[in-house]
Amino acid sequence: MGFLWTIAELLVALVFIIASFLLTAVVSEAYRRRHNNTHVDAPAFFEDPNSLKQVPCPHIHDPAEKYISLVIPAFNEEHRLPGALDETINYLQERAAKDKSFTYEVVIVDDGSADATKRVAFDFVKKYTVDNVRVILLGRNHGKGEAIRKGMLHSRGELLLMLDADGATKVTDLEKLENQIHAVARKEFHLGDSTSSDSSFRISDIPLAAFGSRAHLEEKALATRKWYRNFLMKGFHLVVLLTAGSGIRDTQVKFCNIYTHACAQAHTHLWLLVRH
Repeated sequence: MGFLWTIAELLVALVFIIASFLLTAVVSEAYRRRHNNTHVDAPAFFEDPNSLKQVPCPHIHDPAEKYISLVIPAFNEEHRLPGALDETINYLQERAAKDKSFTYEVVIVDDGSADATKRVAFDFVKKYTVDNVRVILLGRNHGKGEAIRKGMLHSRGELLLMLDADGATKVTDLEKLENQIHAVARKEFHLGDSTSSDSSFRISDIPLAAFGSRAHLEEKALATRKWYRNFLMKGFHLVVLLTAGSGIRDTQVKFCNIYTHACAQAHTHLWLLVRH
């Protein structure tokens, strides 16, 4: 019996040492990133595929020039990106044909891809013009959070939407978030039943955000995920419950987010990494 207790104590000590090492590594990396912002402050640019010149990107503090900007972060997505872009642009063109006031841009952020993602993205720029499709090159891989951040900060839309390059989110779902943004604007800012009644109204002037969630599909997701992913997810949920309380139901499965131009302007220093 004493031998078993000794083994148990050694295992507990080993787990403690490993956990301490991991915690130290995480804290050290967080401190390094907090005090070394060169990867954040590097200027973004897009290229005109016709002239092959690098052109400075517009900034979020510039006036909005489009109704909506769709930001697509991409890292080694040469195979999945074409399908997602075809579906997205077809949808946007259909809406533009029905509503002449509907203008758009698709901002593809190449996060230092090692494959042909850049070439695929520029093929769409050539096909649909640089006014409607733009490519931001980060040069090297900074991670999805930074790619989203750069795309948002250099977009021209009154509304800014993030979509994944793998097509996991249907672009038609943006209408649900878009309608919610307008509904909240009408309710909270007393704009009446229709924002069109006020010709001076622009949704970009109101700081609002809407978040889509897959929380209602959690049971289905649990059935298809690997057991260790479910274990890690439940562990993370427990940490959130203990630290933030029980009011947060969906901590990591938001499928798309939409922001107004004013909301993005107000939070240029608060963009956080959100993994899906």
